[in-house]
Amino acid sequence: MNDLEDVVEPITVMVVDDHPMWRDAVSRDLDAAGFRVVATADAVASAGPRAAATRPNVVLMDMQLPDGTGTDATAAVLAASPGSCVLVLSASSERDDVLEAVKAGATGYLVKSASAAELVEAVKRTADGQAVFTPGLAGLVLGEYRRMSTVPAAADEMPKPTLTPRETEVLRLVAKGLAAKQIATRLGLSHRTVENHVQATLRKLQLANRVELTRYAIREGLDDDQTRPAVANP
Repeated sequence: MNDLEDVVEPITVMVVDDHPMWRDAVSRDLDAAGFRVVATADAVASAGPRAAATRPNVVLMDMQLPDGTGTDATAAVLAASPGSCVLVLSASSERDDVLEAVKAGATGYLVKSASAAELVEAVKRTADGQAVFTPGLAGLVLGEYRRMSTVPAAADEMPKPTLTPRETEVLRLVAKGLAAKQIATRLGLSHRTVENHVQATLRKLQLANRVELTRYAIREGLDDDQTRPAVANP
């Protein structure tokens, strides 16, 4: 493998929270851990434009904002910066808040009782495309995926695109929560090749991110009893 492929750029982060002390403290912790905080926002109205201007890898999102919800802000951020991953960091662990955030496109959900170490690890995993949830919430989200998978397809649904055997193999491992580098090691491929397969699968299936790939894999029966979203360490 070319050594240039292993050069790691700092993960860029935007923090969205309307409490200045909390927002500043989280930003300092992330900076100290080697991330690059490229923007902050305190409202739905400012979140989208700042995401568009900075294109962060990860957006840390509070659920309670003065002019709307984290769900609204998540939708605005992803519309402005589709390549970003949203990780909710909220005081709420209510079922509706968690599911609404995921439906809006968030790829993970942590409660604010998480430690700094847990947050750092969650941001790393989120940037790598994993679905990261506070313990107890992963089962809730997986259960909702499974419930959604039982909804009958519309009669006029378009035929499913055909995936290659390798794309299917990579998809199965994505659904198990493995990061691209882990999949590369498992299959004896380069990290770049795995990412190319993931991106090709996303295009074929017209999906936005790895969370949606997980939903697809469950619906198509590609998961097994070991399939779980990645969970932050307790």
